[in-house]
Amino acid sequence: MAESPMWEQVGASFVHLYYRHFDADRVQLSALYTEASCLSWEGEQFQGKSAIMEKMLNLPFQKIQHSITSQDHQPAPDNCILSMVVGQLKVDEEPVMGFHQLFILKNMNDKWICTNDIFRLALYNFA
Repeated sequence: MAESPMWEQVGASFVHLYYRHFDADRVQLSALYTEASCLSWEGEQFQGKSAIMEKMLNLPFQKIQHSITSQDHQPAPDNCILSMVVGQLKVDEEPVMGFHQLFILKNMNDKWICTNDIFRLALYNFA
């Protein structure tokens, strides 16, 4: 069996690490961003590690558990990796919700960091 392309290996490893940190100890997410990183969270915009971490650490729940349904990874310009994640999450005692998250990863100083992060709940409003 052929080995997966590098971008798939890196993307899948990043996704695993990101959600493991998110579910167990969000403070550890800080290592995955830089001051140039951007986050769009349900339409709200944040730039820089400090602003992103302030948002992450002040989310209105105590417990969260992510379940990844699928993930896709592609090579992108400037030696970046584009990663798209679809899954479900459960916060506290609320019902399970679907979500989509997109990451752009870049290798900086031999470490893969997230330069761009877009998160949306998969809520449907057909009204």
